[in-house]
Amino acid sequence: MQFIRFSDLCAQGKAKGQRVFIRADLNVPQDDAGNITEDTRIRASIPAIQMALDAGAAVMVTSHLGRPTEGEFKPEDSLTPVAARMGQLMNRSIRVVANWVDGDFSVAPGEVVLLENCRLNVGEKKNKPELAAKLGKLCDIFVHDAFGTAHRAEGTTYGIAETAPIACAGPLLAAEMDAIGKALANPKRPLVAIVAGSKVSTKLTILQALAKNVDGLIVGGGIANTFMLAAGLKIGKSLAEPDLLGEATAVIEAMKARGAEVPIPEDVVCAKAFAADAEATVKAATDVADDDLILDIGPKTAAKLAEKLKQAGTIVWNGPVGVFEFAAFENGTKVIAQAIAESSAFSIAGGGDTLAAIAKYGIEKDVGYISTGGGAFLEVLEGKTLPAFEVLARRAA
Repeated sequence: MQFIRFSDLCAQGKAKGQRVFIRADLNVPQDDAGNITEDTRIRASIPAIQMALDAGAAVMVTSHLGRPTEGEFKPEDSLTPVAARMGQLMNRSIRVVANWVDGDFSVAPGEVVLLENCRLNVGEKKNKPELAAKLGKLCDIFVHDAFGTAHRAEGTTYGIAETAPIACAGPLLAAEMDAIGKALANPKRPLVAIVAGSKVSTKLTILQALAKNVDGLIVGGGIANTFMLAAGLKIGKSLAEPDLLGEATAVIEAMKARGAEVPIPEDVVCAKAFAADAEATVKAATDVADDDLILDIGPKTAAKLAEKLKQAGTIVWNGPVGVFEFAAFENGTKVIAQAIAESSAFSIAGGGDTLAAIAKYGIEKDVGYISTGGGAFLEVLEGKTLPAFEVLARRAA
């Protein structure tokens, strides 16, 4: 994937004295009083900002926060708390600029300002051309550093990338683009994907896209139940989508035709109720009773899948394979997490529940790349070209 890297521009001295506009993802959670409850995204945005400051640029940063109505400012939509937290982390004062689209403000080289919530600007979400034209005039270099918004063609994620003199990827976005290229565009084989979740319907296009490319497709959660049904197994009262058996069968057949496989669980962990204190029973996949709920893969299945993962060249992970929040039903996800950690494969993981599992089992340092964008990561797995990738590649040509 060809694109201009902001780090290269800085290293070449091309950012010195320039107006640099950074689109960050500062959409942090807040409590009812407006206090920031978790600041990971703010911390993650600082390397690009510091890089620009160190290069001698005049720096503008913006982001969306929450779901404001365009053109209607409310105090709870303001980035002021974000500026305060960022200022603490960077040990400097950061000014917030409102009504900034027409450029009625100044920024000096070596200074950073936070431009108020970009979703307040009329035309932002629909990427109106008149807004895009104004955004491009605000800067000499546009830096996209918000992978979580890379799947949206909005004013500050796409329009400005078309109209700014130079459009490039910041360190966060560049790392995502590199990791995605390594995992999907030119993977070391065998390529094994783990796709788990409650419903096949929400991941069907991903399963279909991966079935054309991967050497092994591990399914988990409610998705695995639907595949078990497709394989002729009984699943009791487990969560599944019987109306999608045809689609599940098609994925299995598509994999088989390429000499690849979708391993169907041979043993499962069942309970009579969906509860943390429900009694867990390990059963052969052929022995599931009519009143059973399947809440995890069994130890034999987990061990076999772990072996596949240890022999992989590349692993893509999206979703825990069981109800890992309940101790009695976490073994499958735990074994898979540990196998990924021990594998020499390049691994890329994404999705909220996946990140929670990685944190729970403390394997952050053993995963090749942890993707920060939920929706954007899923669209990449679907085989879609993200708008941000497309426009940055075009501007680099």
